[in-house]
Amino acid sequence: MLKSSDLAETANGKRKIVLAGATGFIGSALLERYTARGCDVRMISRRPGHLSWDDSAAIVEALNGAEMLVNLAGRSVNCRYNERNRREILTSRTETTRILGEAIAACPNPPELWINSSTATIYRDARDRPMTEADGEIGNGFSVQVAQDWEEAFFAADTPQTRKAALRIAIALGRGGGVMVPYANLVRFGLGGPQGPGSQRFSWIHLEDLLRIVDFLAERRDLSGVFNVSAPEQVTNKEQMEIMRRAYGRRIGLPAPAWMLELGAVFIRTETELILKSRWVQPERLLQEGFEFRYPTLREAMAEIAR
Repeated sequence: MLKSSDLAETANGKRKIVLAGATGFIGSALLERYTARGCDVRMISRRPGHLSWDDSAAIVEALNGAEMLVNLAGRSVNCRYNERNRREILTSRTETTRILGEAIAACPNPPELWINSSTATIYRDARDRPMTEADGEIGNGFSVQVAQDWEEAFFAADTPQTRKAALRIAIALGRGGGVMVPYANLVRFGLGGPQGPGSQRFSWIHLEDLLRIVDFLAERRDLSGVFNVSAPEQVTNKEQMEIMRRAYGRRIGLPAPAWMLELGAVFIRTETELILKSRWVQPERLLQEGFEFRYPTLREAMAEIAR
């Protein structure tokens, strides 16, 4: 872990951490984690009581002397991809990243580390082999383009004194939030069978390991660039749903064919890509650098989540 003498501190002696757009499942866990450690946590978002994205001076003040910035800003992709939503999904990521880059450049004492969220969706629909940072193949389509533009905005920011890491995050699993709520409901009501063909790969990360990866990157000052944030084990959708059923004590789950998912997606105003795209992502860099996953398999993760 970082030594106390190495930590950036505010005038009151506390470590200063800045969280941007961190009002969802992952961000709330980060806020709780660093607040419990006694850090001075500054929040940037559009919520009342937080620093506003429109207040550039306040953002510079918050970032100046900070140990770390974690940016998770971005409109939810759980919606229909119409023209308006596409525009908001893209600009909510690229514009906030640009604002943060300009603010860091204006800091006399910029943050030591800037972690920016990205997504494992940047890779192609992979059913033949896992995608690593070194040899993963970038896909095509709207979601992929958003991911590329997001990372381009991040790495284009002129912040030479700030180390940068982009996290290509897989589906985050944890208790009481994120995608586990709809998955748990499907299983409990007997609908936890394969979705579509069931052969699409499911890459995931337990929330606790995601938080530990943030700590790991803060500690390892020699690391920067792109990191796949996914557990070492990736399963098929069929295996995923079976493991989830067992975790919740359900033996049977009705399958959902692709046509049914398409119909349901229109009704609940979302996209089937979120379920049917095969995400086969391997965390090669983290494993090579010695990160040890607390929940390397989905069975272990689900045993903790469903407990």
